[in-house]
Amino acid sequence: MVKITKLSPIQIYRLLPKTNCGKCGEESCMAFAVKLLNLQTTLDKCRPLVEDPKYRKNYEELRKLLKKPVKDVYFGPEDRKIVIGGEYVMHRHELTLLTPTVIAVEIDDSMSQDEIERRLDFVKRFKYEYLGFELRIDTVAVKYVSGDSDRYMKVVEFVRERLGRPLILCSVDPRPLEQMKQLLRDERPLIYGATESNWERMLSLCREAKVPCTISCPGNLDMLFSLVKTFNKYGVEDLCLDPGTFPKSIGYTVKTFTAIRWLACNEEYELAGYPLVGVPATVWYTDVPDDVKPLYESALAAMLLIRFADLLIMRSDKAFTYLPIVILRKNYYTDPRRPSTVTPGLKIVGNPDEYSPVLVTCNFALTYSIVTSDLEKGKANAYLLVIDTEGYAVDVSVAAGKFSPDVIAKFLKESGIENKVKHRVLIIPGKAAKLAPEIEEKTGWKVVVGPLDSSDLPKFLETKWPEILKKYLQ
Repeated sequence: MVKITKLSPIQIYRLLPKTNCGKCGEESCMAFAVKLLNLQTTLDKCRPLVEDPKYRKNYEELRKLLKKPVKDVYFGPEDRKIVIGGEYVMHRHELTLLTPTVIAVEIDDSMSQDEIERRLDFVKRFKYEYLGFELRIDTVAVKYVSGDSDRYMKVVEFVRERLGRPLILCSVDPRPLEQMKQLLRDERPLIYGATESNWERMLSLCREAKVPCTISCPGNLDMLFSLVKTFNKYGVEDLCLDPGTFPKSIGYTVKTFTAIRWLACNEEYELAGYPLVGVPATVWYTDVPDDVKPLYESALAAMLLIRFADLLIMRSDKAFTYLPIVILRKNYYTDPRRPSTVTPGLKIVGNPDEYSPVLVTCNFALTYSIVTSDLEKGKANAYLLVIDTEGYAVDVSVAAGKFSPDVIAKFLKESGIENKVKHRVLIIPGKAAKLAPEIEEKTGWKVVVGPLDSSDLPKFLETKWPEILKKYLQ
């Protein structure tokens, strides 16, 4: 297996049909090869390669060349599945990271009904707006601790109905899982987990129900890889690996995670090529003071997230535990080759009416976030046109011709803003001031140059907008 970062477009092109048929949506097979290498398209888009028997050998060879060193595993029904793993490289700067770490909150079946409901509400309500994105907790891990299989089954069913998301079922005792085989087949949860002592029954269960399984061997990599090999031998390949999370031995924990990912990505060791599971929740089973545990757990989760954990199982029910983690995850899994963007469109700030100001900005996520935040803090009511500048900031997109009069004119027509306001006045960023005359010519709107810094926008709108509106409505 050749690392994708060492492949060239020519190596891929030689195995393509070279007909330039355009069925993949690209102008040529070479263009398709380049996009494959940059992870901007998928091999199955080449229909001749997939459908024509004469290309079958090339197709299989390309699949092997483009195989991910870390297998992607999904759990949950097809229409709402959660994917974990599926990475080509260890570090984001080598190419990019594809699948953000999944975050799950632990619920155990010894908790009271009120506590379970409270935790479910916490997971469902947790959200944070960041750079135009809504950051959330992904799911719940239901842990078997009561020793009562019937109780566990009831809790799992309750959580499934209330949460409506794919679940992780945590039980080293196979009995409660064996009693809910139909649910396993229907919902395809992630099972946690198989161990040195229960692997035979867990293997049988996973083969029969066709569900993914986590293999857990804390502190014993030889046994971990031995069990992976055994599961593979019997046809179970949807696996996750838990090498152990040790809150009192963080150095060992991080080194172990790093070693496994290194083996997968750089040594082509297939038994290591599976998603890694970190369990910061183990903090809660130590003698760390209770008031410190939420912070300790957050710090441990952050270390594991940037050291290759594809799934984190956590226990805290405090928002401050998760906030830095979801922000770190968003930043860490941003493609370094492409600016972070928000979807272009007409955005509403406050409660604007037909005489409210209309502003325009770029779709660079940080710029958009700062502008909207400044407007909201100033309690402004306005329409904000976010145009597609391919993720460039205003000054850069002006220089690159992305923040152009033609683009703005087209967007004004398509946004429907002309039907929402009775004026034809557009406020542009101060850094785009030189474009004002041409924007007026292209759009037919009067253009007012706003402040250089968006923090001055609220005061600008409060003091200047009434005068501007009066002037141009006369």
